[in-house]
Amino acid sequence: MSTAEAAAGATAVSDAEADLLFADLIDQPALVLAVSGGPDSTALLWLAAAWRKRRRRGPKLIAVTVDHGLRLEARREAAAVKRLARRLGVAHRTLRWTGRKPASGLQHKAREARYRLIAAAAARAGATCVLTAHTIDDQAETILFRLARGSGLVGLAGMARVRPLAHVPPKACPGPDPERAPLHRQGRGPRNPRQDVMAATGVVLVRPLLDLAKARLIATLRAAGVAAADDPSNRDPRFARARLRTLMPALVREGLDARAFARLARRVRRADAAIEFAVAAAASALGGGPWPERGPIVFPAQDFAGLPAEVALRLVGRAIARVGDEGPVELGKLEALVDALATALAPPVRFRRTLAGALVTLGGGRIVIERAPPRRARAAIRASRSGHADKKARIGGQR
Repeated sequence: MSTAEAAAGATAVSDAEADLLFADLIDQPALVLAVSGGPDSTALLWLAAAWRKRRRRGPKLIAVTVDHGLRLEARREAAAVKRLARRLGVAHRTLRWTGRKPASGLQHKAREARYRLIAAAAARAGATCVLTAHTIDDQAETILFRLARGSGLVGLAGMARVRPLAHVPPKACPGPDPERAPLHRQGRGPRNPRQDVMAATGVVLVRPLLDLAKARLIATLRAAGVAAADDPSNRDPRFARARLRTLMPALVREGLDARAFARLARRVRRADAAIEFAVAAAASALGGGPWPERGPIVFPAQDFAGLPAEVALRLVGRAIARVGDEGPVELGKLEALVDALATALAPPVRFRRTLAGALVTLGGGRIVIERAPPRRARAAIRASRSGHADKKARIGGQR
């Protein structure tokens, strides 16, 4: 079934439903709405504006449209969003991604630029929440996309309703690194996840429509008589997401509809939260107290060897992320390192390997994770060892 066919039988989002969608945002000073002009984000603008109008008090709404400079129609679409926002009494800003565009990974880079620009706009407006129009259909596509690329549990947990905004300018939003916010607090739990992540980062991304089907948003716009733009890049087979999107009808026929993917995401997120709890306990028990800012971080080898494999993997990943200086740790490379470390533990043999700017060594009954020497220094050490080995071989041949 196509989106248009689904929308024909879908019901519009009611005022009562919308009130629940935005209820936990009522006390915010301002909300930034990411509105591209497509049907999903246009529905977000329409629903948020109507919700705010029904309240005597509430946050200021600011719609933001990013013109990536990739399509001629983008400027016209931004102007259409501006007109609708003005009609609804919502402030509007058009932001432009300038400069040379990458030859590869265009959609990924465009998404990074979009969030960076929107985060800066939120900081200027004093807003602590940025709202996007991701739907349950987007959730299904995201999980399928990550599954195809070999993601681990964290990726298969899909998109959370609330997460730290990764591209927040540091000066605008003081506090801990958003990427170090506790993962177990980004899923569903006994506390309000938005408040937990807010406390850690200052600015969050909120997806209030994540449990709604795209068809219902289209039905909402149809009932309101509001038009929306159509972005042809959503169907461009050059992009992986567009290709995966064509698989969805066949998956639906097999019972793998958006609701099934969302249910999987909830269950994985629940399991992920339990594992993160176990990792935090292991870090406290094996690390001997709070970890130092730059290391070294030391674990007793025998105690580490007794950990469940996933807990051990994440514990090492956390430690490398803490002391390393080369960015995020790739899951595949981390798995290879921890597998090699597990082999070295039984029976214990010396182990030394670097990953993401961290050095992991095993010796003397301890696993030590610390900042790796600079690459030039490591190359010099290897060359020195190689030369020393050659010299020993020559001496041995002269005997």
